[in-house]
Amino acid sequence: MLTYDDGIYVRWFANSLMYAGVGALAATLLSAAAGYALAKFRFPGREGIFNVILAGVLIPGTALALPLYLLFSEIGLANTYWAVLIPSIVSPFGVYLCRIYAAAAVPDSLLEAARIDGAGEGRIFSTLGLRLMTPALVTVFLFQFVHIWNNFFLPLVMLSDSDLYPIQLGLTSWQGYADRQPELYQYTVGGAFLSVLPLMVLMGVLQRYWRTGLTEGSVKA
Repeated sequence: MLTYDDGIYVRWFANSLMYAGVGALAATLLSAAAGYALAKFRFPGREGIFNVILAGVLIPGTALALPLYLLFSEIGLANTYWAVLIPSIVSPFGVYLCRIYAAAAVPDSLLEAARIDGAGEGRIFSTLGLRLMTPALVTVFLFQFVHIWNNFFLPLVMLSDSDLYPIQLGLTSWQGYADRQPELYQYTVGGAFLSVLPLMVLMGVLQRYWRTGLTEGSVKA
């Protein structure tokens, strides 16, 4: 399986790791910054922006795939890594979760004390805000990672070059040829099993941050 077609499965696996890893990390940082700003700063239109974000949570990704393809085709980014990466860094649910968590877990008195000590807003966010929001950030990262890893429709619409496929789309293409090449059925089953392993490892590594967040919440209570 790993050597079939010049090791195309390994390339698909690496593509998925890149799409999911980079996309989830960027989405988590963007969600943290947006959620923190919406929770801790008052500015005109704040609630309107948050309502638009909530509406974005309700829109299924499949409804946006075709408009995104037309847009990316106009700017020449269709059938590139960016066509999958850029939409992956936007997570309305992540912004919603980070705002709710920042409002509850980041005390205004602590921020005021940091400002009195002369810390800038960027430093306050990076040293205090991100640290206190860690359980929420871990949740957003894991949800976004799993979503991107399992995403099938967006790469199907955006990509035509098999070398750019993520693992889910690649395995589906193998399954489509299994009638003519029976060994591809076995490769698909084995590849699907291996594709679950990163999610299992990620869940095992990150679960301790959830336990830490729950413990801190119980102490504060």
